[in-house]
Order: sequence, then C-alpha cells, then structure tokens
Amino acid sequence: MSPLLPLPVTAADRDSCAATDILRRVGEKWSVLILALLAERPYGFNELDRTVEPVSRRILTRTLRTLEADGLISRSETPERVRYALTPLGRSLLPLIVALGEWAAEHADEIGAARA
Repeated sequence: MSPLLPLPVTAADRDSCAATDILRRVGEKWSVLILALLAERPYGFNELDRTVEPVSRRILTRTLRTLEADGLISRSETPERVRYALTPLGRSLLPLIVALGEWAAEHADEIGAARA
C-alpha cells in the first residue's frame, strides 16, 4: 500500500493539497452553519443575519462571498432582496459534513477523556 502523503511533507505540499483547502473552509467558524441552514432552503441576507447569532454583518458577508467563490452556494439578486442557496456542489459536500458531525458526537466522551 502506498503512503497517503509524500514524505517528507513540505509546506508547498500542504498548501497545494485540495483536501487541506476545503478543510480550511469547513473549519471556519461560520461556514458549516451557513451550509447547514441553506440545506433546508434558500435564505435572504437579512434572514441569515437574524438567524446566525452573534456573527457580524461583515463576517457574514465575507463568509458568504467565500462560499460563493468556492461554488458551494449561489447568490441571486432582485430589486427586493439578495438570496443565497446551496449549489449542487455544496449539496454534495453536506453528507461529508454530516458524517464528520456524527463522528464527533459519537466520540465526544472519548475525546473529552483524552483531553483531560
């Protein structure tokens, strides 16, 4: 079996890794929460602002722009409002995020004990 990583692992290897890039994104404080909300239905900006407390409007805007730039969400604008929705790419990421969350919940006691 070949190793998962080339050895030695360099900074360039880490920075160019597609998995590292997406793990950074889903590891951000608000990204997963926003993706989970948009899994239910599209939201307007002001709806998200009211729903996701205590995120600032600046951070919410930055997070939405980044998720949109990655192709995980779409933004549509009408004269009345801006709406955000999951794209097919974003929807395809959800089962993996859910699986990670389920794993974390299942092993929370073990992780807590190890940290203690």
